[in-house]
Amino acid sequence: MSQASGVKRQSEEKNFVESGLSPIADNFEPKIIGFLCNWCSYAGADKAGASQNPYPPNVNVIKVMCSGRIDPQFVMKAFENGADGVIILACHPGDCHYKEGNYRAVQRYRMLIRLLKQMGIEEDRCRFDYVSAGEGDKFVRVITDMVETVRGLGPIKIVQAI
Repeated sequence: MSQASGVKRQSEEKNFVESGLSPIADNFEPKIIGFLCNWCSYAGADKAGASQNPYPPNVNVIKVMCSGRIDPQFVMKAFENGADGVIILACHPGDCHYKEGNYRAVQRYRMLIRLLKQMGIEEDRCRFDYVSAGEGDKFVRVITDMVETVRGLGPIKIVQAI
């Protein structure tokens, strides 16, 4: 590297520091874990894929048999292991194959949000929504919105209390 390019790089780094920006923050791509119900939401994701309806690749999907089986500890472990956001997608009310699983999921989600607030994790980093098997377009909208929301929040800053 020439001396001139080294000086230019130092100048660029100084400008980033002074502006409060950093090249890392500008290129931030969030890592999101998605817990999807096997019967509805996962099928909705499959429909989006089969329809060649693109969505951001930032979400790592974990298929669960029922959204009601998602333990808040799973979500906390996702954050502990480096996730910047978590999305839980369930069957619509009244459509759960296990009758009340999605209602249980809503109750657990509400408790989870209170826990995240106590831990200093922004509420918008965790989202709950309904997506049915025929809603591939909605799946794409929800995922895209989640990625953009978390991207706007920036990298997560976790207190070691998890």
